[in-house]
Amino acid sequence: MIDQLDLIAAAVLIDNIVFQGVRKKGHFPGGAGLYAIAGAALFSENTLLPMNNNNIPITPVGFITSPFKQKFAIPRQPNLAKAKGHITLTEQFNDIRVFKGLEGFSHVWVLFQFHKNSDKGWKPTVKAPRLGGNETLGVFASRSTHRPNGIGMSVLKRGGYYKHNGLVQLEVEGLDLLDGTPILDIKPYLPYADICESATDKLDDYAPIPNRQVVISEPARASLTQASMTHSDLETLIVSVLQQDPRPAYKHKLDDDPKEYRVMLYAYDIYFYVQQGTLVVTQLKAV
Repeated sequence: MIDQLDLIAAAVLIDNIVFQGVRKKGHFPGGAGLYAIAGAALFSENTLLPMNNNNIPITPVGFITSPFKQKFAIPRQPNLAKAKGHITLTEQFNDIRVFKGLEGFSHVWVLFQFHKNSDKGWKPTVKAPRLGGNETLGVFASRSTHRPNGIGMSVLKRGGYYKHNGLVQLEVEGLDLLDGTPILDIKPYLPYADICESATDKLDDYAPIPNRQVVISEPARASLTQASMTHSDLETLIVSVLQQDPRPAYKHKLDDDPKEYRVMLYAYDIYFYVQQGTLVVTQLKAV
């Protein structure tokens, strides 16, 4: 029964935001019981749940090109790692005039879709990494990727914009987005309105962002030197990502963890373990 209800939740979530021309409309089989999504709905065992009652059509304006090729090790928030990438606009919005005047702003708000989580559904409470991964917070009191509408937002440093092979692109820095993420909107960041001087974050005292030391071994250094010829920012990216200790939160208490972890950045697998609180990069392999 739980699996059926989860399937129903995923079906509704996927359909809350419809990417025009990407998917077909349909129905998912329901299960018995009471399920609350934007209110209460009652299903019998053979009920078909309509997927398109209250659609809000949204078309991606572009897609991100990012060094993060897998979810593991993506920073939990923007600007925690020196990750660079660019947004390529889709054909419908491929007009460089859409960025006219953007050079007057140093940063932009980027709204996006958690597209890899759309089939996972959502829950009223989520396990919070900053609380050790065991305690929970309400979904609207968290920045969980598993959300009712799967929408995320990041403040990113703006780079240049230009046409490349006929496609309009915008460079951005401080990424916390998976490669290929659909971009829903781009807006200028306004310091006078967006900075909240009195804002507080009580979780910061409970579980601050880790800041580990990172050491690159000699074997990994040799491979990194070669890889840096293609990606000059790779070492800086590796260090800034690993400093945050991408291991599961419950492992952060372990200053000695012999398990070898793998992070994929650009087209390279970076392997590391933890020794005396330091993350040691053991090898770097081209994928």
